[in-house]
Amino acid sequence: MAEQTNLAAQSREGVGKGANRSLRRSGRVPAVVYGDNAPQELISLEERELRRALNNPRFFSTLCSLQVNGQAVRVLPREVQVHPVSEDPLHVDFVRVGRHATVAVTVPVVFVNEDISRGLKRGGVLNIVRREVELLCPVDAIPGEITLDLKDADINDSLHISQVSLPDGVHPAIADRDFRIATISPPTLMAEV
Repeated sequence: MAEQTNLAAQSREGVGKGANRSLRRSGRVPAVVYGDNAPQELISLEERELRRALNNPRFFSTLCSLQVNGQAVRVLPREVQVHPVSEDPLHVDFVRVGRHATVAVTVPVVFVNEDISRGLKRGGVLNIVRREVELLCPVDAIPGEITLDLKDADINDSLHISQVSLPDGVHPAIADRDFRIATISPPTLMAEV
C-alpha cells in the first residue's frame, strides 16, 4: 500500500493576483486540482500544514487525500511554486488520480550494505549516477524508495536498474535500455614527490 498524506482544503472563489495575495496574508496557500477527466477545482491549503507535508523528501511521490468540503479527493502533488527568497509556498498543483490509474513518479535510490561491499572495502569509490529513478506504477503501489544492494559489488562494477527488484506492476520509465544507477571506481592515488 502506498504511503498517504491527509491535507485539509477549502474551496476558493477568487482568482488572480489580488485574491491569491489576500489568501496568503490570511495564512493559506492557493492550489488547483485537475485531471481524471474532471473540471479543475480551485482550493486553498493551510500554510503550516502544507509546510509540514513539504518537509517530507518523498512529498512528490506520496499520495495525498485532500478533504475538500467534506469530500475526500485522491491526488498526487505535481508542482509547488515557492518564493525565490523566503522559500514560502506560493501555489500548489495537484493531479487527481483514479482507482486503477498508472502514474509516473520519481523515487529515491537507497544504497545498502556499503560497509561489507568488497569494492568499497578495497578502497573503491561509489559514484552515484542517479539518486532518483522515474517509475511507472499503479497509484496504490507507489514504492517509497528503491533499494540497491552493494554487498557483491566490486571495483569497476556498474550497478544497473535490472539489478533492482521492483514490486509487481512497477516499471522504470526508461524502458529501452538497462540504465546505470551507480558504479564503483578504483581508488586514485597521487604519487608524492
